[in-house]
Amino acid sequence: MENQNSEKILIKGNEAIAMAAIDAGCLLYFGYPITPQNDIPEYLSKHLPPLGGGFIQAESEIASINLLLGASATGMRAMTSSSSPGISLMQEGISYMAGSELPGLIVNISRSGPGLGGISPSQGDYFQATRGGGHGDYRMIVLAPSTVQEMYDLTFLAFDLADKYRNPAMILGDALIGQMKEPLMRKKPKEMTLPPKDWALTGAKGRKANRLKSLYLQDGELSEHNWKLHQKYEQMKKEEVRFESFWVEDAQLVIAAFGSMARVSKTSVELAREEGMKVGLFRPITLFPFPGNALYDLSQRIKLFLTVELNTGQMVEDVKLSVARDAQVYFYGRPPGSLPTPEEVLDEIKKYYPPHPPLSPEGRG
Repeated sequence: MENQNSEKILIKGNEAIAMAAIDAGCLLYFGYPITPQNDIPEYLSKHLPPLGGGFIQAESEIASINLLLGASATGMRAMTSSSSPGISLMQEGISYMAGSELPGLIVNISRSGPGLGGISPSQGDYFQATRGGGHGDYRMIVLAPSTVQEMYDLTFLAFDLADKYRNPAMILGDALIGQMKEPLMRKKPKEMTLPPKDWALTGAKGRKANRLKSLYLQDGELSEHNWKLHQKYEQMKKEEVRFESFWVEDAQLVIAAFGSMARVSKTSVELAREEGMKVGLFRPITLFPFPGNALYDLSQRIKLFLTVELNTGQMVEDVKLSVARDAQVYFYGRPPGSLPTPEEVLDEIKKYYPPHPPLSPEGRG
C-alpha cells in the first residue's frame, strides 16, 4: 500500500533534484546555464518565485558560487548547479565555503572533458569532487545517485548533511542519469522544521555579533582551525558512509562501480549469474566519505575486484587503497563519448573470473 503522503510520477533525473530541493526547504537558487543540467534551473526558475523564493541567473559560475556563499551565511537553505567546466570555475568559492564552515548544495551533472570536451556522460570529475578541487585542506560530502529516485532522495540527504556538518555537499550525477526519465515516489511537501543555525548572519541586535570567515592570521589560529575541520571530516567517515551491496554473499569476483556505471554493471552481474558465475556488485553511494572499511571487509574473503568507470581510472585508486593487500584489483574504463554495454562489461568479467589464470592488475580501457 502506497504512503498517503507520497505520489508516483514519471520525471527526469535533473527535475527530480530540483523538485527535491523545493520539498527539502530550499528557496534560493543561483546558477548559470550549461548543458546537460539546464533542466534544474529551468524548473526552479518556474517554481521558486510563486513560493516566495529567489532565483538568480548569475553572470557566471564564479558569481553563482559566491552568491551561494552569501545566502548560506544567512542560514537559508540554498543551492547551485552546473556541469563539469562550470564546477571547475566554482572551486575557489567552494574552498571558501568549506573554510567558513557554510552549508550549501552544489550539483554537478557531469559531462565529458578535459577542457570543453563534450556533452556526453562522464565520471571524470571523481577526483575533483572527492579530493576537494580547490585550495587548502578541505573535503566535501559527495553523494552519487544511480537512479532518478536517488536523485530525489539524496538531495534531501545532501541538504541535511550540509547543515549537520556546516559544510558544502555535492550531488555528483552525470548526463545519463540527469536526462533519463524514471518513475519517482515523491514525498508530498509539508512544513519544514530546519535545524537552528545560531551561527548565521541574521543581524546582531540583542546578541553578540556572529563572524563567518576563512582568514586566520593570528599565531596558531589557522592551524587550530584546520585541525577542527579535519576532525569534522573524520566524524563524517565514522557516521555517514553509505553503499549498496548486490549478490556479494557468495561472490568470487566483485565489481566496484558508482552512479550510471553501477546501473550498467548490475545488469552485467545478472548476466554473469545466468551463466553460473558468482559475481557481485559493490556500489559506493557516498564517494566522500568513501566506504573503504566495507570494501576491506569484503576483501577478507573475496580476492578479485573489477572497477568499472566512465573514465580512464579514478575511483579505482580508492578501491586499491581499501582492499586487503592480497586482493587483485582490475580496471575497465571507458573515456567519455560512448557508453559500455552490459555485455562488454561481462566480457571483462570473463577475463578475470576463476578458473582463468590471474592477469596483471594494471587494468585496461
